Amino acid sequence: MTTLGIIGAGNIGSNVAKAALAAGHDVVIANSRGPETLTDLVGELGDHARAATIEDAATAGDLVLVAIPLAAIDTLPTAPLAGKVVLDANNYYPGRDGRIAALDENLETTSGLLQRHLPQSHVVKAFNHINARDIPADATPAGTADRRALGIFGEDPDAKRVAAAFLDSVGYDAVDLGGLAESWRLERDTPGYGKPMTAAQVREIAAATERVVQQ
Repeated sequence: MTTLGIIGAGNIGSNVAKAALAAGHDVVIANSRGPETLTDLVGELGDHARAATIEDAATAGDLVLVAIPLAAIDTLPTAPLAGKVVLDANNYYPGRDGRIAALDENLETTSGLLQRHLPQSHVVKAFNHINARDIPADATPAGTADRRALGIFGEDPDAKRVAAAFLDSVGYDAVDLGGLAESWRLERDTPGYGKPMTAAQVREIAAATERVVQQ
């Protein structure tokens, strides 16, 4: 099975970890405060999870989930993530992240900013439009009627195939909705944000979504 590196042990990171472990993957998880602060979480997650430094989680992961505040992405190490598929679960929250002019003016996307910081990695937007607690709770086997779907965005077709296969393994259909420049379609305050949807519904709602000025 895959080893998933997770950078960010908050709500999204810890719940993706639970879903990944339930699917038989191994997890190496890190936060900004050091592995010693993750003892309780790793104890809860079980034997196939371990805490590590950010650099170690980036190195160990066959693919890596980034689930940290947007304002902190410039602190991510680039070398251990080079050549890897990096799943980006971020959304822009000005109250948390500060104002970012390129996002306020709709000139960039959060995943575009991450890709710019990680030019040798293959960033795929994923897990950003589902409530954290739903990630392990709503997972169902492939072929389940009305299975919940999640949109993905990215520039590299092979990376999106890797991301889609991982999503399928943890219980979700993946819907390829284009490049990173389109990833605003399922971000905070859009109609599809947090809403359980099938693959057809994801496509429909993403296509109908209009971009608005950030507030």
